Amino acid sequence: MGTHTVVNQAPARVDLDEFAANLPLREAVERHDAGWAVPALAETGRLVGSAAFQADAERANVREPQLRGFDRWGERVDEVEYDESYHRIIRSAVAAGAHTAAWAEPGPGANVARAATFMLFAQVEPGHACPISMSHAAVAALAADPGLAGEWIPRLLSREYDGRLVVGKTSALFGMAMTEKQGGSDVRANTTRALADGDGRWLLTGHKWFCSAPMSDGFLVLAQTAGGLSCFVVPRVLDDGTRNVFLIQRLKDKLGNRSNASSEIELDGTVGYLLGEEGRGVRTILEMVNRTRLDCILGSAAGMRQAVAEAGWHARHRSAFGARLVDQPAMTAVLADLALESEAATAVALRLARAHDADASDADAAFRRLATAVTKYWVCKRGPGHAYEALECLGGNGYTEAFPLARRYREQPVMAIWEGSGNVIALDVLRALTREPASRDAFDAELAAARGTHPVYDAHHDRLRTALAAADESSARPLVAALAVALQASLLLRHAPAAVADAFVAARLGPDRGALYGELPSGVDTAALVARI
Repeated sequence: MGTHTVVNQAPARVDLDEFAANLPLREAVERHDAGWAVPALAETGRLVGSAAFQADAERANVREPQLRGFDRWGERVDEVEYDESYHRIIRSAVAAGAHTAAWAEPGPGANVARAATFMLFAQVEPGHACPISMSHAAVAALAADPGLAGEWIPRLLSREYDGRLVVGKTSALFGMAMTEKQGGSDVRANTTRALADGDGRWLLTGHKWFCSAPMSDGFLVLAQTAGGLSCFVVPRVLDDGTRNVFLIQRLKDKLGNRSNASSEIELDGTVGYLLGEEGRGVRTILEMVNRTRLDCILGSAAGMRQAVAEAGWHARHRSAFGARLVDQPAMTAVLADLALESEAATAVALRLARAHDADASDADAAFRRLATAVTKYWVCKRGPGHAYEALECLGGNGYTEAFPLARRYREQPVMAIWEGSGNVIALDVLRALTREPASRDAFDAELAAARGTHPVYDAHHDRLRTALAAADESSARPLVAALAVALQASLLLRHAPAAVADAFVAARLGPDRGALYGELPSGVDTAALVARI
């Protein structure tokens, strides 16, 4: 029909190199000593930008995981079945080292390269990034026990993927089962019990309210012992090939993260192995938590990149009222502000990744402790609003499931909730400021490195130093937000083009800053910001 001739629609944004297209990411990779990884990142960029990969991303979220509790004879199997598209995606991510490459090949920039790889995959399909992230973080926790480390870490470092629950696999992925119905973030309220069974085995009995990626090969689980809350490694398959008791009660019906299975599980005499000291379970998982918090930042930044890239693409190919959308000042301002947020998130994410490298200085190790929590709070909270504004740039198309930003909008909130929601993170920052002066001083030194480049920034830093002295729980959230934007501004002032740095300071710290995207102060070079999308 003649009335169905399609004009003035953006073509599909497929078959491009997502790494090459992301200028802030490329610059950060080079800046933080990971230039050696550019060829591999370009290969990953082309893979995730392909039409086939994007089709798999959509399919994995539409054909959601299904719980198969029993086989046809009535025997419990407690398996989750995924569409083959999910297996193709996670197999590619593992092959590219998105999970544990920085552990397998440590060195300057190793965590930066791994972070960029992780971000490229999460930009297009974020659900699979959950087990990828947990497998990365588990390595840090497993280091607490040489025996368990020797058994599991070589498998975690493998770049092979095998989704079956069988004995004898040379690779592995890890999940976690920490929280319970009555406690949530307050894991010390957990009621799951563990009793010693001899030969290093413990038997765990209890429930877990959130167990993500239940088809993983091993899990880190918190349970109470006579000595207090302790951490255990729970395999899904025992050494004799039988299934460990791991009763999946149901899969969570979640707002987003639909390609990834999250479950409630019951443990009933389930075999586990003590990791770290009895009664020191929280301490055992602390470094793991820091690693997964970093990945929340990476995932949120990856989502921001997808959002601004899709919005910019649409605006460059769509016309209204006699001009391309991208050339219309109101839309240019929105895109510029979205780009600014995305670039700031990318800059701080890669800076933090570098601070996690094996060659990190003592100052960087102290810096990352506080900076990871501060940034996790801010960047992850900025994600949903950013996705919404980008979605609106596409108009009605953005609100439909035929385009990826509706899925992204549902996805972004999980990063703010996982590994500590807002209040938990803010209070953690307060504790670090009080109890870890080396971390506080290292963070301040990072901010001080940008002093003298912009008077508005210097004034903000001065106010921060005063606020720190009077900080309490009632002011925790605004304090953490102020710390976060100061860190982003410091990085951009030192490393980004002047148009980006000046715009960020004016829009995020200046007196004329707006509450919504697109409310930029006068004088901002919006064209220069949009050109970097």
